[in-house]
Formats: sequence, C-alpha cells, structure tokens
Amino acid sequence: MQSQNDIILAHMQTGKTIDPMTALNSYQCFRLASRINELRRAGHNIGSEWRESLQSGKRWKEYFLISVDKSTDIV
Repeated sequence: MQSQNDIILAHMQTGKTIDPMTALNSYQCFRLASRINELRRAGHNIGSEWRESLQSGKRWKEYFLISVDKSTDIV
C-alpha cells in the first residue's frame, strides 16, 4: 500500500496541481500541508500559489512540482 506522500507526489509528477479539496476527495488526505512539508523536507522542489473563490472569498493553497531542466545545467 502506498503512503499518502507517495500518492501525492505521483499526482504532481503527472504535471497536475493539488489543493486540499482534491487531496481530501481523491486520496482521503485531511492534512495536505503536512504531507507537502514532508515531501519538501525529503528534497522535492514544490511550489505553491494562493487561490481565492470569487463567490465566497475563501482562500487556499494550490501546490505543484517544480521540475528542474537538467539539460540547462552548466558544468
């Protein structure tokens, strides 16, 4: 059985973003920010942006994996 960290990382590796509602509805993850923190501490480069509902004014974070293009590395 995969851990929530593995599942969330695999989700982002497909190029998709993830937010708390997606994590809860798709992966039964109640604490996405904690999982993201653990993935960052494990060395994954994860960015985030604030999102806001125009109707309710509620805000949440959306997370995404920042890929590093190895072909542009200077040696």
